[in-house]
Amino acid sequence: YTLFARYSQSQEIFTSRTQDRLQNLSVLLEDIIRTSLSTGPRGSIRLAQGIQAVIGVGSEWLSDVSKVVNTSGGIPSDLQFGLLSPLYLRKLFERLGATYIKLGQFIASAPTLFPPEYVQEFQYCFDRAPPVPFKEIQSILREEFGRPIDAVFEFVDPEPIASASIAQVHVARIRGTQEDVVLKVLKPGIEDILLADLNFVYIVARIMEFLSPDLSRASLVAIVKDIRESMLEEVDFKKEASNVESFRRYLEAMGLTRQATAPKIYHHYSTKRVLTMERLYGVPLTDLQSINALVPNPETSLITALNIWFGSLLACESFHADVHAGNLWLLRDGRIGFLDFGIVGRISPKTWAAMEVFLGSLATEDYISMASSLVDMGATNSYVDTHAFARDLEKIFSSIQNLDTEIVVATGRERTAAISANVVVDERQMNALFLDLVRVSESYGLKFPREFALLMKQLLYFDRYTRLLAPNLNMLRDQRINIASGRR
Repeated sequence: YTLFARYSQSQEIFTSRTQDRLQNLSVLLEDIIRTSLSTGPRGSIRLAQGIQAVIGVGSEWLSDVSKVVNTSGGIPSDLQFGLLSPLYLRKLFERLGATYIKLGQFIASAPTLFPPEYVQEFQYCFDRAPPVPFKEIQSILREEFGRPIDAVFEFVDPEPIASASIAQVHVARIRGTQEDVVLKVLKPGIEDILLADLNFVYIVARIMEFLSPDLSRASLVAIVKDIRESMLEEVDFKKEASNVESFRRYLEAMGLTRQATAPKIYHHYSTKRVLTMERLYGVPLTDLQSINALVPNPETSLITALNIWFGSLLACESFHADVHAGNLWLLRDGRIGFLDFGIVGRISPKTWAAMEVFLGSLATEDYISMASSLVDMGATNSYVDTHAFARDLEKIFSSIQNLDTEIVVATGRERTAAISANVVVDERQMNALFLDLVRVSESYGLKFPREFALLMKQLLYFDRYTRLLAPNLNMLRDQRINIASGRR
């Protein structure tokens, strides 16, 4: 009887698990069909392009392996994973184009989510993207406005002042009003490519999670969903326009319009694929020579920028999450200009509460308190030795002093190139330092929310500006800078 009962119980468990798997399979198939239908015919084209890219990079890997084997007789560890090794995966992403370059940038900016060797290798995805021919930009402008470009703009400069993986920026002047503007134009076909690629990545993640349920604990599908949502938001310029308007409302509500601004949006000349904004004239906060010519005291301007950004963390719907040298300027009229709101963040009260303790402890170099605040912020099921953690944190933050403080001094189009190069340096240095923080934290079993990574990255940018413009200023202890929400 006992054996029969155990057999019956095991049969019930097996039947229950089988039913669950079949139900999950049904949901998976429905999800795949729905996602494939939303992709459209572009999916088959991208599949063919993907196969070509895999063959190309695969051939390169085989060639490299054969050279090494002929020389040393063995395959080194960095080549053993094939196309999944960091180097060749990055090369594959570059061949696959804009979507995967953006995905590579996401990996490089998210050391809380991805292994350090991948985060380091994908830093190369921040290099300046080649511009598309101006004829293609003209074609998009005609399609979006439904009339000749000459009827809308007096001129559009054919040379872009910036080019990224998904969009490029041109200077223009509105016909009639003579207002100088900049046009942020989505590169041709990028929406279809992005949707097809992200849907493919999502389907692969769903299949992998179904085949290996343990991956659900790593939240693979949730991570891919987060990437997909954030990247699709970035190509919707109506969403970016909303981010800019939200920040401008915050400045108006707080009476800060004389201290800072964000570009005015020209809604009549903006669509989902074209964003027309006021052209602001100024210099990045790393251009010390020009800043000294514009204002008598650069430290005051920096304090203004810090207070406005800190204030936006809780008082605004979202905060600017990309304040590198190309996006934070001192304008000719002395105001701080916040540019490009394609990447924004939103912070939960819990994370900010721990962040305030973290910043306070960083200001006083109280690494025990800092370790405790990070433990509160991170997710962990294990005991953390806060004293050992504190000693490791002290080593990391002492290395901040070694960050490069290169000064950008250039004119005309040379300035654009200098800013672009400076942004790449910024990204790599900031991510390298943050990667050290994450690596040490993970050794104690800690996992941080992505919003913490966004906040820390901006703070490291501001630390760079502080050491350049006001070397005697302690931005976390100076009473003129309002960090804590209580004081605000």
